[in-house]
Amino acid sequence: MSFRFITKSVHAYLIDYPAAIVLIAAPFVLNLGQSEPVAMWLSVVVGVAALILAAATDHPTGLVRIIPYWLHLRLDRALGVVFVILPFALKFGWLDASYYWILAAAVLLTTSIFDAPEEPVVRRQGLHTRTAG
Repeated sequence: MSFRFITKSVHAYLIDYPAAIVLIAAPFVLNLGQSEPVAMWLSVVVGVAALILAAATDHPTGLVRIIPYWLHLRLDRALGVVFVILPFALKFGWLDASYYWILAAAVLLTTSIFDAPEEPVVRRQGLHTRTAG
């Protein structure tokens, strides 16, 4: 059984835009920033950046499609690593730190463990050849 079920389309439709909205709204709902105000505003800024990234990515919901999907995934992974480190570096309180660590786990899981690799174009079109062996 494969855990790799997050395809490019699933990522585009079910993850990118909803995650961006959560990043923008959650700090206000959870009252983040009690230990360090940057904890609240960082999430909002990253949420806006995530909206722009989703709109600029070459996937089904991209509006401009100038950023390749593979680069989008690498940027997501880098953000996940930043979300792990930042609470330590900025000495966030427990709620703020937990919020970013949960985000980091979600980002890193969805972009690595659960990410379904794209099939090569040749295989998708049924043009693969069989060799005698």
